Amino acid sequence: MNLRHIEIFHAVYVNGTVSGAARALNISQPSVSKTLRHAESLLGFELFQRTNGRLVPTEDAHALFSDVAEIQDRVRILREAGRNLRASAGMTLRISALPSLALAALPTAVSRFMKERPDVRFDLQTVHHDDLLGKLYERETDIAIANKVPRGVPLGQSWLGEGELVVLYREEDLPDAPPRLELAQLAGHPFITVATSGPLGRIFTDELERLGVELNVVVSARTFYIAAALVRSGVGVTVVDSFTAEACMAPGLQMRPLKPSLAFDVHAIHLLDRPPSVLATQFLALLADVIEGR
Repeated sequence: MNLRHIEIFHAVYVNGTVSGAARALNISQPSVSKTLRHAESLLGFELFQRTNGRLVPTEDAHALFSDVAEIQDRVRILREAGRNLRASAGMTLRISALPSLALAALPTAVSRFMKERPDVRFDLQTVHHDDLLGKLYERETDIAIANKVPRGVPLGQSWLGEGELVVLYREEDLPDAPPRLELAQLAGHPFITVATSGPLGRIFTDELERLGVELNVVVSARTFYIAAALVRSGVGVTVVDSFTAEACMAPGLQMRPLKPSLAFDVHAIHLLDRPPSVLATQFLALLADVIEGR
């Protein structure tokens, strides 16, 4: 079977009729029927049986479909990569960043860079840690800015700086907060947890377990930005990364680093066969300056 046979078989299997497959592929019904018959002749067995106007897959078709679906997904990824490569032609930097870094650090770096290079265009998007690899492999982005490099995958990386976890709170909730706060000092306050928010959430929960501290969790937030918004609304206190806290500061809010400090690294990640261009390298150097407060 060639790719055309696979495409026709997949469309008929999913849609259940020749007409439905033809509409999905935007081709004629005779073309679908002819290609399907040709595929069956090559395979030496029937793929579908007609029942009440529909094409019912045979057991052989069911057995074949999982492999065909995988091939179709790979073809879709290849086509998407091709479209994205065409769209990125020219002086365009395509960068994805975790939401915490996209709130302030990334926009600040872009603004400073464009003052020096007004001819450069940016294609920016936020991405969660679990989606990093997909964005890179599908060529939706060239560089991902993240806290942790996925393991077991051949990726290139460069270190951009570090941040730390901080307590974000309303002044009225912790009026006499010291310069650094211990997690145990939060035990008596309503707490908004971000324990499920990726690598930084795991750093936080590991520290709680190490210290044996139990907090009064009233809300679980999946993103640091939501946790910060809940603090601003008076729901409780939270622990978020320093970049989110700085971006979300408002009158009446304060932040304090933890004691002991919980620091984390920030990396720029790319595919080994797609190293950063000279232009991208220059931008990453500027982003590193922003992250380090320079």
